[in-house]
Amino acid sequence: MSSPEPLIEAFFDEPTNTVSYLVADPQSRKALVIDPVLDYDQKSGVVDTASVERILAMAKDRGLTIEWVVETHAHADHLSGAPYIKAHTGARIGIGEHIKEVQAIFRPVFNATDLKTDGSDFDHLLADGERFAVGGLTVEVLFTPGHTPADVSYRIGDAVFVGDTLFMPDYGTARADFPGGDARKLYGSIQRLLALPAETRLFMCHDYKAPGRDTYAWETTVREERAANVHVGKDVSEEQFVAMRAARDATLAAPRLLLPSIQVNIRAGRFPPAQANGVHYLLVPVKPRRPGEQLPA
Repeated sequence: MSSPEPLIEAFFDEPTNTVSYLVADPQSRKALVIDPVLDYDQKSGVVDTASVERILAMAKDRGLTIEWVVETHAHADHLSGAPYIKAHTGARIGIGEHIKEVQAIFRPVFNATDLKTDGSDFDHLLADGERFAVGGLTVEVLFTPGHTPADVSYRIGDAVFVGDTLFMPDYGTARADFPGGDARKLYGSIQRLLALPAETRLFMCHDYKAPGRDTYAWETTVREERAANVHVGKDVSEEQFVAMRAARDATLAAPRLLLPSIQVNIRAGRFPPAQANGVHYLLVPVKPRRPGEQLPA
């Protein structure tokens, strides 16, 4: 018996240009959520759950039971809403097993002494090629590193949720200059995705409206990416891609929510432990612009 066609609902968060997905088996009504967003106002420090509540409301309206919340990677541009969904549904939180490398990179950066670098903040660490069931759906994990050391994509039927590995054809590909990122690995991961059947649907994690496009978009196909991706289409070589990414990444500013996002997301969406006054704090490491320069005492 063939696997059912998944029901896919996208939720676009314009402040972070992030797309979250609710994916369900139409027969069993079991579902998973991919890359949910926790609303965070950096200026005030206020956290809100409106984005995840939209997902939960749709699941309730359609009679869906959310069994999993999975991340494509530890995001640097938004905070994860996974714990909120878990608290309301009992869903398990999953991420690629190489999250341990990302935790090891950032634990000393934030002096995160509460954080174990074994991935144990997450309920399950997913290995390349691993499959798990959501009702009658089979979810296959594809290891697609490069943007970070731990990126994975999720293949469900003819749909693949690619995280930050690829963008829409007219926008290109993800940056590879974060700690642990690697443009050569990113190129290999993209080629793995482009080797899938041409009709495979690809669902992006972000969109920023490419020049000349007035609307947001987040669904394309392998065929369209092969033919028209502005960074890797039309037989771009690995060397050409690596050179392009190095030059382009050197011009990119850090994501607006980089520091709070990383601190929360390497902990599976939880905040650093509250201090003695009961308040949770997110750190901003202070460092001199020039190597060897002393900070004022």
